Amino acid sequence: MCERLDLHGPTRVMGVVNVTPDSFSDGGDWFQHQRAIEHALELTRLGAHIIDVGGESTRPGIERTSVEEEARRVLPVVEALSEAGVLISVDTMRAEIAEACLERGAHVINDVSGGMADPDMLGVVAASGAAFIAQHWRAHSHEMDAAASYGDVVSEVRGELAVRRDAALAAGIEADRLILDPGFGFAKRTEHNWEILRSLEEFVGLGHPLLLGVSRKRFLGELLADDDGPRPAKERDAATAAVTALVAGRGVWAVRTHDVTLNADAIRVAEQMRRPRNDEGR
Repeated sequence: MCERLDLHGPTRVMGVVNVTPDSFSDGGDWFQHQRAIEHALELTRLGAHIIDVGGESTRPGIERTSVEEEARRVLPVVEALSEAGVLISVDTMRAEIAEACLERGAHVINDVSGGMADPDMLGVVAASGAAFIAQHWRAHSHEMDAAASYGDVVSEVRGELAVRRDAALAAGIEADRLILDPGFGFAKRTEHNWEILRSLEEFVGLGHPLLLGVSRKRFLGELLADDDGPRPAKERDAATAAVTALVAGRGVWAVRTHDVTLNADAIRVAEQMRRPRNDEGR
């Protein structure tokens, strides 16, 4: 039985480790196993509560990585981090990869398809007792821009995410091991992401902790655009931290982010601002 996550208390920081050559903001930075492991350990030292290891890029337009290559990328990293005592999430849509990572010590499966891409995923996670992050999803990366059509984006995303919640529970995943993610940037245009952010209470109302993954996303780059175009991905960290400060404590279990220090600091500021006023000595 996997370690039980603490889903209460202050918002946590999930550090991103993409073991890929083609992720949208840091592709290639941590593609070598040892560099990925060292980076993960450094993110933990800087304050990440959990490390999210991924071996398949999901940036818009990209074709899928083979299962063999995804396994080659992530399994040695997961095994090494488990031996180091790190709390590990694995970002995968494949049940075969999820099962292999859980056998090597992973604690959480973060499936951006919410179990839709692989019909065996929910059963594998349920049997393991691991925690599961179900994200809102409509299509694979090479098709998702075409799927970004909504009448009422908040209502539709909430409803579709509720279907994934119900499927996870029906498969046997325990309610206190289920986390939901509205899926920022996945089959969503810039205005859709902002509408969802403004309506987080609708997603808190689904009854499960939330993971928010807005780090360096395109909608932030478009907000910060200048005459040269959208702000480059690695220059969006301050905007990411601003979002973290605004959402921390609003039913958000964790933020998935590339820059751990900025976002951990933003959460500490937000928590301090919510403390009751101390009138002693007046």
